[in-house]
Amino acid sequence: MTWVKVCGLTNHEDVAVAVEAGADAIGLVNIETSPRYVSLAKAAGLAQGVPVHTVLLTIDAEPEHTLEFLEESGIDGVQPYGQRASEMARAATAGGYLVLNPQRAAPDLDLALTPGIPLLDTPSDTALGGTGRVFDWQLAESLTGRFVLAGGLGPDNVAAALAAVAPWGVDASSRLERVPGHKDRGMVADFVEKAKQT
Repeated sequence: MTWVKVCGLTNHEDVAVAVEAGADAIGLVNIETSPRYVSLAKAAGLAQGVPVHTVLLTIDAEPEHTLEFLEESGIDGVQPYGQRASEMARAATAGGYLVLNPQRAAPDLDLALTPGIPLLDTPSDTALGGTGRVFDWQLAESLTGRFVLAGGLGPDNVAAALAAVAPWGVDASSRLERVPGHKDRGMVADFVEKAKQT
C-alpha cells in the first residue's frame, strides 16, 4: 500500500483532517519564505500527540541544533533543503530519524548514494516545492528502491502517477488547499483514498 504524506500543515484542524483521512505522515514547513511557514514552537505544538509520522521541512539548518529540536519535540524526521541539506540528511539518518531527501527530477537523476528516502519534486528556480506543477514522470520510470513522488499531485492525478511510476510513497501540498496554508477536507480525503487504492 502506498505511503502518503500531506505536507504544509499550519493548524490543528488540518492535522486532524490528514490523520482522519489515513495519511501516514504530515509535513511542517519551517521555511520562512513559504506561505505554509510555521515556527519551530508551532511545529512542536502541531506534532504533539499526532499518531502518524511528523516531518520538519528545513532550509540551511544547523544539524546538531535541529536534531536536538527533533528529540525535544518528538518530531520524527526532516526534509532538508539548502546548502546544508546533504549534511543534515546524513546526520539525521545516522541519528535514526526519518529523512525525506528532496531531489529535483532530471534526466541524469542518480539516487544510488542519496541518504534517506529520495523525494522527487518538480524543478523550480523560484520555489523549493509546493509549486503545484507536475514533472515528466518518465524521468522516474526506471528508478528502483524506495522513493517518494511529489510535484503537482492531487486527487485528479495521483492514481495515474502511481500507475506510471509505482513509487513507494507520494507527497502533496498545494493542490490540496483552499488557500495557501489551509487544506480542503474533501480534497485531502480524496487524495489519500485514491493513493491508498492504487
